[in-house]
Amino acid sequence: MAIKEARREELKAVYAQARACERCPELARTRTQVVFGAGNADADLMFVGEAPGAREDEQGIPFVGAAGKLLDELLAEVGLARADVFIGNVLRCRPPGNRDPLPVEIENCSEYLLRTVELIEPRVICTLGNFATKLLRADPTGISRLHGQAEIRVIGSRAVRLYPLFHPAAALYTRSLLDTLQADFRRLPELLALELPEQPQRVEATPAGPGPEAVSEPESPAEDGGPTEGQMGLF
Repeated sequence: MAIKEARREELKAVYAQARACERCPELARTRTQVVFGAGNADADLMFVGEAPGAREDEQGIPFVGAAGKLLDELLAEVGLARADVFIGNVLRCRPPGNRDPLPVEIENCSEYLLRTVELIEPRVICTLGNFATKLLRADPTGISRLHGQAEIRVIGSRAVRLYPLFHPAAALYTRSLLDTLQADFRRLPELLALELPEQPQRVEATPAGPGPEAVSEPESPAEDGGPTEGQMGLF
């Protein structure tokens, strides 16, 4: 219990650091608030999307729009709820006009994502869409080729099963993508039931940047208006 509480306190510190972050001047100037992430701080399953949208920027919580509703429905279909998982994004600030994240913004924000993975200790990370998939695989291969294929990857200091999925937003109006997403979601209970991958040895210094490293072939079958810690379900 002491170890778990220590991890939560560290996660609170990362949250506080992110809320005050100004590494990306344009994002810091145009955001309403930082969208750190939300969900179970001890989740076995973590989702990583692209960046907050307008509603997320207003509420400070990820995936609260139509894509978030679909994500909730997909989770329910496999017996899970938002309270069981942790949801975050590549960026913690909304890009103006919902433009694509810039490479320098992704680099600036990657430390927060890596620390979150390290402290939550998920068994499975689902990347939602191209940006998250390319970042955490450190590879330009697109989601169309990779979706539904789990592989063991080292993300920061944590070995996980990385499971690329189409972004729910892409499936809102395309029935074929929705069918594919539902089929890929149905594999989640199976992946979560697998043994935890062997963890890398701890080192004193964490390498700079995302540094994901493949270790196997793919497997087949709130103050200032922000959300409170309780609303986020983080702590």
